Amino acid sequence: MMGVAALAASEASTLPSALDFSGNLWIGVALKVVAIAAFFLVAPLVVGYMEHKVMAHQQARFGPMDVGPHGTLQLVADGVKFIQKEAVTPRAADRWVFGMAPGVSLLAALLVFLVVPLAPGVWAEDLELGLFYVLAASSVGVVGVLMAGWASANKFSLIGGVRAAAQLIAYELPMVLAAVAVALQAGTLSLAGIVEAQAGFMILGTDINLWYVFPQFVGFVIFFMAALAELARPPFDMPIADSELVFGYLTEYSGIRFGMFLLSEYAGMVGFSAIMAVLYLGGWQIAPGVTTPGCDGITDCNLVGTLLGAGVMLGKIAALSFTMIWVRVTYPRLREDQLQRLSWLALIPLSLALIAAVAVGKVVF
Repeated sequence: MMGVAALAASEASTLPSALDFSGNLWIGVALKVVAIAAFFLVAPLVVGYMEHKVMAHQQARFGPMDVGPHGTLQLVADGVKFIQKEAVTPRAADRWVFGMAPGVSLLAALLVFLVVPLAPGVWAEDLELGLFYVLAASSVGVVGVLMAGWASANKFSLIGGVRAAAQLIAYELPMVLAAVAVALQAGTLSLAGIVEAQAGFMILGTDINLWYVFPQFVGFVIFFMAALAELARPPFDMPIADSELVFGYLTEYSGIRFGMFLLSEYAGMVGFSAIMAVLYLGGWQIAPGVTTPGCDGITDCNLVGTLLGAGVMLGKIAALSFTMIWVRVTYPRLREDQLQRLSWLALIPLSLALIAAVAVGKVVF
């Protein structure tokens, strides 16, 4: 963490930040913490409610309807229930590791939001190595899963934790390689810089602007599939696999600890959707080649342009989260051997080929 702080201080981007309070450090830090915490608590609840209702409608059900208008307060009621329920610790469990595991998973999801740009100038920190930072921070969540599986003193939990570690090893590689292809094309590892680079990416010999999802659609699909595997979302939910492992690494968890794991999953959906929106969908840009009203260029925006850009970014996050839910409803769970073969024999070779193609394109054109 000290290294990350030093990096943030020494290599901050020159792009303007609406959350820059250099005149008063402590007020700036406090406001950033409040803003990140508010987004971290609200956005996952919205995605969780979306999952309840989208799955219900796609399966011809109603979903939650009784708590609040159209069931909008169901997850709030669930949170109150989690707080009130007793958090039971198995007698044979390692109490300290068992108790810390949900916090580790939750912290990993929270750290991603420190560098994600939501609108022109709206970010907590714009690190020069922001892309590698979010990839590293997101991978920490599996440590919490391993801690939960090992400390539960339950063979089903342990198998679930080991499966989660195997998934991380298999799918972290194609995710990082797909992200490297984007960084190679953009010429920067700054997330805000990648958004700016997409605004200046034109079809060869024309004035037609394109987002990176068009020349790197294969990389977008690879990153999306790897994100599902990192989150252990269906069809990559073998670490939970209720038909085989009861509830995997979550078997022994109850009360607020289980709620923290649930919150970290929904927060991970929001975080990975935000990263994909930045890398492939132009971030806060409305459309390729379209200047946001109230903005002079890609980063110099007034209040109206900033709010509009934030709305566009949130819309893209919602659309990608919806797609993750859609995939959950549509596809059955893979077998463990199928999951490993998909990564090692298909996604990793494709991502390596993508990097080679982008490198050749950069040199030739």
